[in-house]
Amino acid sequence: MNYRVAVRALCEFTAKAGDLDLRFTPSPTAQEGIAGHGVVAARRGEGYRSELALSGRYRHLEVRGRADGYDPVANRLEEVKTHRGDLVRMPANHRALHWAQAKIYGWLLCQSLELPQVRVTLVYFDILSQRETLLHEDCSAESLKAFFELQCERFLAWAEQELAHRARRDQAMRELAFPHADFRSGQRQLAEAVYKAASTGCCLQAQAPTGIGKTLGTLFPLLKAVPGQRLDTLFFLTAKTPGRQLALHALRSLGGDVPLRVLELVARDKACEHPDKACHGDACPLARGFYDRLPAARAEALRQAWLDRAGVRAVALAHGVCPYYLSQELARWCDVVVGDYNYYFDLNAMLYGLTLANQWRVGVLVDEAHNLVERARGMYSATLDQGDLLALRREAPAVLKKPLERVARQWTALNKAQSLPYQTHETLPAGLLAALQKAIAAIGEYFNEQAGLLPAAVQTFYFEAIHFCRLAETYDRHSLCDLSLRPGTRGVAGRLCLRNVVPAPFLAPRLAAAHTTTLFSATFGPRHYYRDLLGLPAGSPWVDVTSPFAAEQLVIRIVDQVSTRFQHREASVAPIVDLMAVQFAERPGNYLAFFSSFDYLQRVAEHFVRTHPCIPVWLQSRRMDEAERQAFLERFTLLGQGIGFAVLGGAFGEGIDLPGDRLVGAFVATLGLPQLNPVNEQLRQRMDSLFGAGHDYTYLYPGLQKVVQAAGRVIRTREDRGVVYLIDDRFARPQVRRLLPAWWHIPPIARPLGGR
Repeated sequence: MNYRVAVRALCEFTAKAGDLDLRFTPSPTAQEGIAGHGVVAARRGEGYRSELALSGRYRHLEVRGRADGYDPVANRLEEVKTHRGDLVRMPANHRALHWAQAKIYGWLLCQSLELPQVRVTLVYFDILSQRETLLHEDCSAESLKAFFELQCERFLAWAEQELAHRARRDQAMRELAFPHADFRSGQRQLAEAVYKAASTGCCLQAQAPTGIGKTLGTLFPLLKAVPGQRLDTLFFLTAKTPGRQLALHALRSLGGDVPLRVLELVARDKACEHPDKACHGDACPLARGFYDRLPAARAEALRQAWLDRAGVRAVALAHGVCPYYLSQELARWCDVVVGDYNYYFDLNAMLYGLTLANQWRVGVLVDEAHNLVERARGMYSATLDQGDLLALRREAPAVLKKPLERVARQWTALNKAQSLPYQTHETLPAGLLAALQKAIAAIGEYFNEQAGLLPAAVQTFYFEAIHFCRLAETYDRHSLCDLSLRPGTRGVAGRLCLRNVVPAPFLAPRLAAAHTTTLFSATFGPRHYYRDLLGLPAGSPWVDVTSPFAAEQLVIRIVDQVSTRFQHREASVAPIVDLMAVQFAERPGNYLAFFSSFDYLQRVAEHFVRTHPCIPVWLQSRRMDEAERQAFLERFTLLGQGIGFAVLGGAFGEGIDLPGDRLVGAFVATLGLPQLNPVNEQLRQRMDSLFGAGHDYTYLYPGLQKVVQAAGRVIRTREDRGVVYLIDDRFARPQVRRLLPAWWHIPPIARPLGGR
């Protein structure tokens, strides 16, 4: 059996040495790299061959990849590398890696075309100046073959180990049994849909209610599909830390003897051991000699196989390497990777990049996928604040003041041309973008010359400006360009935003790169809304898993005598307090009350405490830390009584589990509609032009998704019983009621003050 490895992966395994060094950053994005390669190819003469597919074998190792270009007239094999900044500052181990890749391609080319020799060339293309720097080495086929075989020999023992592991893993997946006596109600339906999607290589959209075991119900069938579909690895992607923990718990339940390498990816700021130090060998002891110590750390980690945050950290510190960057390396060799959405979906997504570079067949599971809309919008949006620019000009080094001044002048001119405090622009401000690009180049040059020593404000602006300009290159109708002027500061300070509205064009290629993707959530409708915004392929199947809950478990009361609209809120306070008190008197216990804002929450809570001081209450506050959130939830004890006041769509509106008598009811005093403001009105107009349903896509669907999520905190198991009050006259409208869960029994109009 042959082991297949990409040229880049082979060289990164065998040819990396020395320190971890991130000073020659930031590197160009994938889009910038593609564009740079295109410019280089366009400059070459007739007959130039670009993206040349090559492969070769050494014993049972198959090496494959695409050479950037070959000029048959000059007999020159080119390896193109895009960059920004002074090449003199490129670390030597980066250059060595590039030469290794170029020479491997050189041998594969000589073998393919039966060439006795070839000129191997590194082409460094500066994406800002558009200049090329060429480094040549004339190589005989014999010398290139010897280099190729040396790299293969270094990798061969690892390849044999990986083949053996893959065989054990695949056999174990064929024999894998469901870890419980039986599936929960609805769980088998979900599992069968996931397995079918994997078998047919498609993207599945699954709405599955809380309580059926969605995590295990998606992981188990995808693991079973691994050997038959020849999947290289699985990605379980979550929006929040609790989702990662549920996935790890589900994988643990399969048993400790299952030969699966499981890796948890955590954010850099949580994994970093030395947050006060820069990521290079001169500053951080865990970066010094990183690649020299990596092989031993990697080997030990993969012997252990269970690589959650604590496991990775223990191995990393035992070998004196950075835990965060060790986990990045381990992602290449693990069977299941559990991490945040951004590792696959954002602009510089590592897992997506590895999938493309290694031509992996991957299975992707997207947990609580309703969150992906807003998360992806954030990934593909960028904001620059002129106030930050004005402040950093005062502390910037003298050599940077002139380019920053040019940016400030262009921005001030843009502000003065605007007649309203908030305004969208049909076209991007070309003058400002050009000034930004020049400022980026100047800061980058200074950054490299000073070995990474930059004032914090300048460094922050540098990376924000790069992100802004990168997104500007992709600007289209999926986004808005808007400028907000602060009151009384016209022409002086504003916020310029590239605001993504529809993330589908960015997400669609990532979904297409996977062999199969299942996006699942308890609230994943309407189907067309998420399909349009997330970029699911046409014809993607949909499954709406039958709820295991009975309508008798949950009493729904629509309170149509109250309006929670902004202009009616003051009048709504007393009626809401009265119905909460009546319900509590009829069934004392723990309740959650959800409101549209902290201000509204505070007003109702203050009135409630004044009129019903004997009923315990506790309130969500702004910017609660993890300990404060945990303390809030710990008030919901089995024998406890009281009402927790929370903001809809916040930390307690989804992703918390309070089964049984820990929570017996909820009051939802809002439709959850996003605030009516100029930004959302622009989103509505754009949604209307794209999909013909601007109000629904901008306000109604996102609002009711939060309502249903909040109400879903009440019934968590088949034994739970509870009540939910939907407080607003608009809940009585047919178009709103149609969007509520089908298993709810909703009376035509419920009067709340007569008891349960």
